Amino acid sequence: MSIRKIYETTFIVNAALEDPDIEAIITKVTNYVQNLGADILQINKWGRRRLAYPINKKYNGFYVHIIYDASPTIIPLIERFLVLDDTILRHLTLALPKKLREYRLKAISEGKATEIAPQEQAVAQQPATEQTTEIVESEIAETPSQVDEQSEQVGNS
Repeated sequence: MSIRKIYETTFIVNAALEDPDIEAIITKVTNYVQNLGADILQINKWGRRRLAYPINKKYNGFYVHIIYDASPTIIPLIERFLVLDDTILRHLTLALPKKLREYRLKAISEGKATEIAPQEQAVAQQPATEQTTEIVESEIAETPSQVDEQSEQVGNS
């Protein structure tokens, strides 16, 4: 009997594909994970997003986050499956500690976070003018005199 743990896998699907094709890939991955004996607890589709840097000459990706309960012995099989699939650009699998899982559930129940892309929802709730104002204020927070004082302190060290 092996000990089961909770894992989370985030993978990026090529966003150039049509929506039905992306759904088919997500279904294929979840079916494979389930066939290996894992119990899927949560599937979050974060949607299309711009990549920080090009991957295989692709600039956009469709992000999917899956949380599942599985035996540690099947993780290499899942990762091998994700590497061999040409439509999956990147993936990351992590063991989810119990404390972090409890913290996330508590945050969701208190309304501080949502199950799907909490950063995206927080940005969407702010009007565009407030976003730009906050960016400008944070960029000009340091006055030239503050910068000079900091450089003097660094130079004296």
